[in-house]
Amino acid sequence: MRITVLVENTSARGLPAEHGLSLFVETADCRFLFDMGQSDLFARNAASLGIGLDTADFAVLSHGHYDHGGGLRTFLSVNTHAPVYVNRHAFEPHYNSTRYIGLDPDMKGSDRLVFVGDEFSIAEGITLFSCRSAGKIMDFGSCGLNMLEDGHLTEDDFRHEQYLLIDENGKKILFSGCSHRGILNIMHWFRPDILVGGFHLSKLPLDETLAGYAKELDAYNTAYYTGHCTGTEQYRFMKESMKDLNCLSTGDSIVV
Repeated sequence: MRITVLVENTSARGLPAEHGLSLFVETADCRFLFDMGQSDLFARNAASLGIGLDTADFAVLSHGHYDHGGGLRTFLSVNTHAPVYVNRHAFEPHYNSTRYIGLDPDMKGSDRLVFVGDEFSIAEGITLFSCRSAGKIMDFGSCGLNMLEDGHLTEDDFRHEQYLLIDENGKKILFSGCSHRGILNIMHWFRPDILVGGFHLSKLPLDETLAGYAKELDAYNTAYYTGHCTGTEQYRFMKESMKDLNCLSTGDSIVV
């Protein structure tokens, strides 16, 4: 499997970056796009890297925030056939405090969108999970992120988040856009061989609590590829306690 980073917060390859995430993934049997950043930058970077987005068989939107789904309109324009798998709650209004950070509601009516529930099989060995009813070993809270429910802002429970699990060549590879429901919970639920995506720890201080999280993650036999909402300083701090923590950066190409 090859994973090419089209958009990330940082760039080490001379390509422009933005706050967001977009990955182009090539497996033995298919090609797909995981998230689309906040603009059309993912498509421009794909063109610079010689990647044809029109070759994607499908796309997945990990959750209903603008920095992962802002490029949806662009993808539907450059790829005229691939379905986009979206959680059924993704287009509900989402906020950072009182600032709207949700998806463009005008896109909800596209007939290319496939709205899925708690578990959905895209193909053999490729499955989406929301884990909405899974028990948490730790409550990470909402970190100031809210949703609109019954006309009132309330803490987001991240019902719109979904995780993509791929079984290939005897390995379990998990894609998690932001891990809002808690990276330790997600690892407890899936225990993958490889995890790709953000940890949503960028607001945490560099202290013994974060060091403890790093040690708990390191106890799994997992290779981690992360960035975006993990936080640059948090990543550097955690790497001191983790044997297989790797940085995602715009333009990177990873073979797993």
